[in-house]
Amino acid sequence: MKNSLSFWGNCQEKIAEWLGVSDNELEAKRSEAENFKKDFDRRYLKIFFSGEYDFNDGLLFIYAGAGGVDAQDWASMLLRMYDKYCQQAGFGFVVLDQTVGEQGGTKSAVAEITGDYAYGYLKGEAGVHRLVRISPFSAKSLRHTSFALVDVLPEIDNAEIKIEQSDLRVDTFRSSGPGGQNVNKLETAVRITHLPTGISVAVQSERSQAQNKAKALALLQSKLVQLMEQEKVDELSKLREGVKNKDIEWSNQIRSYVIHPYKMVKDHRTNVETSRIDETLDGDLDEFIQAELQMANKQQKKKSTE
Repeated sequence: MKNSLSFWGNCQEKIAEWLGVSDNELEAKRSEAENFKKDFDRRYLKIFFSGEYDFNDGLLFIYAGAGGVDAQDWASMLLRMYDKYCQQAGFGFVVLDQTVGEQGGTKSAVAEITGDYAYGYLKGEAGVHRLVRISPFSAKSLRHTSFALVDVLPEIDNAEIKIEQSDLRVDTFRSSGPGGQNVNKLETAVRITHLPTGISVAVQSERSQAQNKAKALALLQSKLVQLMEQEKVDELSKLREGVKNKDIEWSNQIRSYVIHPYKMVKDHRTNVETSRIDETLDGDLDEFIQAELQMANKQQKKKSTE
């Protein structure tokens, strides 16, 4: 390793001398080129986004699993890792809720990630993440394995329901029940049917037809919002189908992070691995995210041809 560093140092000096620049200027140019490549790679990945919600903001959920206090600490490390990644990618990152363990760490947390294609970039991070290290909570400095579950869902806007008049059938009828003689003689009651969904509401509590119609429209809107919310819940349930039934323990991990007895991060789906674990935990996830998106795209194409 020392020989490699020495070799690179000598090469850097020669290149700087050849270009007529200082070592610091050369290092700045190299860093600039690396940042340009990362930005290019992130933009290039957009060609793989074809999901309905890929463009949306995302909601990141993290749950500590098997491993006790170590697992809760691991969940906090993951929360920080994704925060760092979002900073580098230009996404907003806000922790909406966090349940802290008795000895620190995180039992569960949810964060909102905002920015174009936030969900598209991060959806492949959903799954069990495994950490192997010397436990900082072990009096005997024993090696410990911890697990945490990451779930990623798209944020779906609660668009205001706009009701087209052409989609409505309005019927009037006489009110029934107490209210005096006018109740039965005047058609003040209103029933409105939303033709596309078949939802029907009726109101007869007010004295005038106009008041009953206004209340009926408000009630209809509430029912349509409720229907939309239920459809949203069903859709999100489908999106998280591959994650929600997983136990947060052995054999279910999508990625392993090993700090001891050696340093390595390996994604078990794509086989991408690196020894740069410190950089990975500091949010350098581009290589893993790119490989997962490319793999998912190939699988999708294969399914479409079968």
